[in-house]
Amino acid sequence: MARRISTGIDIGTYQTKVVMVEEVQGTDGPGLRVIGTGVSETAGMRQGYVVDVEDVAESVRKAKRQAEQMARVNIRSGFLAIGGISLDETRASGTAIISRADAEVTELDIEKAQESARQAASPAFLNRRVLHEIPLVYTVDGVKSLGEPVGMKGTRLETEFLFVTCLESHVDALTNAVENADIEVVDCMASPLAGSYVTLAKDQKMKGCVLANIGAETTSIVVYDEGVPVSVKVFPVGSSNITDELALAFRVSLEDAERIKLGRLSGAMYPKKKVDDISLSKSKTMFDYVDKHLKAIGKRGALPAGVILSGGGAGLNSIVDIARAQLALPARVADIRVAADAKMKDATWAIAYGLSLWGLTGETRAGSSQKASFKEMKGSLSRFFRQFLP
Repeated sequence: MARRISTGIDIGTYQTKVVMVEEVQGTDGPGLRVIGTGVSETAGMRQGYVVDVEDVAESVRKAKRQAEQMARVNIRSGFLAIGGISLDETRASGTAIISRADAEVTELDIEKAQESARQAASPAFLNRRVLHEIPLVYTVDGVKSLGEPVGMKGTRLETEFLFVTCLESHVDALTNAVENADIEVVDCMASPLAGSYVTLAKDQKMKGCVLANIGAETTSIVVYDEGVPVSVKVFPVGSSNITDELALAFRVSLEDAERIKLGRLSGAMYPKKKVDDISLSKSKTMFDYVDKHLKAIGKRGALPAGVILSGGGAGLNSIVDIARAQLALPARVADIRVAADAKMKDATWAIAYGLSLWGLTGETRAGSSQKASFKEMKGSLSRFFRQFLP
């Protein structure tokens, strides 16, 4: 029997991570096991954008080789995270007249309502690829449906969808880089959603929370309410902004500035108060973006599960306190629950790990170049996002 193995690929501005997960049969039924991980310094990226395809491809090759050596399995295909500041969202509503004579809602009615929403949002799709179509709510004759409305009765079905999009050229560039590293890209997922798959608990999503991934040059967020991802956004500021400011303030190299930021280089030449003031100022700017966005979507101060921080920037001193004060929400650093021997020490691996788990809903198999058909993958995506409905 062919082994079921899935690979997640996260190409960040500073690091590229690869995670391989295998479905294994245990005494209690099937389970999941991390069999390979790889990490390399990323070259050829700027604010999540590809500026040199071959440099990015070489970064993927290095991480790939590490994961393959650990797993003792060649990587033939994988699932790719899409981030960067071109990641954006569009909301649109759609309607459908229920077609059956007995007025019962069917899958066909849902598809018609979704197509109506897609048409309404289409002007925003110019030069962009739709990565995800997430149902936010369904109503039948004005009555909200708890979950999918199939089987309900009425005359009119209405729906609201969240469309997560990215520049077409950006997706193509990332895909080309991965395929130049001899990995077939089966499908793509927005980075914030991939990370939320393994860092957020179900009750956090239900009560309402925001997951903020603080990268080197960008900060990405996904906002959940009543179990549904209601917003996905990326802002052009990250932890390297603090490093840059420290380098200018103390007239040191970027390498030394990074050590100062992390508390690994200190002394009379680098007064702690000045370091803290710079870090506080830049961190406030970062969370100002998040705060303004939460206000714009009506979620400011209305997320009881608070803000959960992930990414490399989440390890900065006092970042939790700054987030708590700036957003007026509970705050903590995210963690991912994996076996101790999984070689993943912190939540910076969440995106690649989440992708690999998601990939097991498809048809990726070790030792086979067979790719899931578009219909199969579309069904997999549909099943994945339907879990979000309350």
